[in-house]
Amino acid sequence: MRKFAYFLVAVVALTGAPMQMGHASGDADGEASPIYGIKVPLGYRDWRVVSVAHEAGKNNDLRVVLGNDIAIKAFREGKLPYPDGTIIVRLAWSYVPSAENDRVFGRSQSFVAGSPINVQFDVKDSRKYGSTGGWGFAQFKNGKPAGAAVQATCFPCHALVKANDFVFTHYSATP
Repeated sequence: MRKFAYFLVAVVALTGAPMQMGHASGDADGEASPIYGIKVPLGYRDWRVVSVAHEAGKNNDLRVVLGNDIAIKAFREGKLPYPDGTIIVRLAWSYVPSAENDRVFGRSQSFVAGSPINVQFDVKDSRKYGSTGGWGFAQFKNGKPAGAAVQATCFPCHALVKANDFVFTHYSATP
């Protein structure tokens, strides 16, 4: 009986841990984006880095691009088109000077992530999103999906990189 009790406690602890981690990284019960019906995937913040970038101009942000296991495998193999099930996420932040880092360097040169701007998802499902090159798109800010007018601008922009299966990002291998 004692072994069964330990087993039961272990099962409850192990099943509770992923649920707790999931809520910190997404909300399966959250609102779906208009047009494509995409929800924030659980655990996306634990996905692997595909690339990082600083976008100047209108965007003027720091961003990191993450991918689920299917995306990472496709990026590493240079596989196009990306397979169904690929999910690519772009997280963006404003950037701010880092006085702490600048003191260490002895001059103004360091910028770090500031306030979050938004998070975007590209989901590959060639049947469901056939009219948009096999991709569904979503954008969220503070956990809430952007409106249909914003979502409607996604595919026309991605259509410009059709030769790369509608994906802007290229894999950044480690040095």
